[in-house]
Amino acid sequence: MRTFIFGLVSLFSCQLFAQNMDDRGYIVTEGEAVPNFELLLLDGDSVSNEMLLGKVVVLQFTASWCSVCRTEMPHLESEVWQQFKEDDFTLIGIDLKEDEATTRAFIEKIGVTYPIALDLDGSLFELFAGPKEGVTRNIVIDKNGNISFLTRLYEREEFEKMISVIKLELKK
Repeated sequence: MRTFIFGLVSLFSCQLFAQNMDDRGYIVTEGEAVPNFELLLLDGDSVSNEMLLGKVVVLQFTASWCSVCRTEMPHLESEVWQQFKEDDFTLIGIDLKEDEATTRAFIEKIGVTYPIALDLDGSLFELFAGPKEGVTRNIVIDKNGNISFLTRLYEREEFEKMISVIKLELKK
């Protein structure tokens, strides 16, 4: 009986969680406030969502094993980071569930210069997407701390729309 009740509770919890997840695995939506978070960057600096208010921010979830991430990251470097880094803008790559040595080797190989943080246990990722959902993901946050655009995987048309959203948010 106990196992049966536990099974029902687990099933109910999974269904409840799935109802809040969109078809791309996000549990957040455009227009809502970004969840509270704090990151420790590889350079030792700490960043929180509160500290980023007044800037347009892109959080990019990535991992060395992700072939789509390896394809997208050079575009993020050249078309987003290099284009907007002098504005009220920041791009932070967040490496999912990999240690510092693996992440540093990955970043060096890809050649990106934007700030990188570690999400060793996936808890930051799970503020935005389901725990078993994949990377690459970009979350654009406006100057007020609200989510203004979400991407999944690397599709050129969606990537260009993200750049347009960033430009529009920077003008506000």
